Amino acid sequence: MDGRTKALIAHITIIGWVISLVLNSSEKDEFASYYIRQLLGIYILFFLSVIIPLVGWVVSLIAFVLWIFSLIGAAKGEQKEIPYVGQYFQDWFKAM
Repeated sequence: MDGRTKALIAHITIIGWVISLVLNSSEKDEFASYYIRQLLGIYILFFLSVIIPLVGWVVSLIAFVLWIFSLIGAAKGEQKEIPYVGQYFQDWFKAM
């Protein structure tokens, strides 16, 4: 399976992200790893939006917009960094 397919699977849900992580662990693909790291950060933002009561809907909306940017980049086959936080996600989760 190529990296683009793994990256697109990771965008489906958190279950798709886990499947993509497992598939990428046997055959490391830098493109897929890039989007796996990026989506981990986005899914953490979604989780935080549930925990934070009043501003959670704003965080959830921001996370959704970032998810859309990430999905478009993966579909085009480009390693497109999401605005503002993409570089942080790549640095924080570089072990993946």
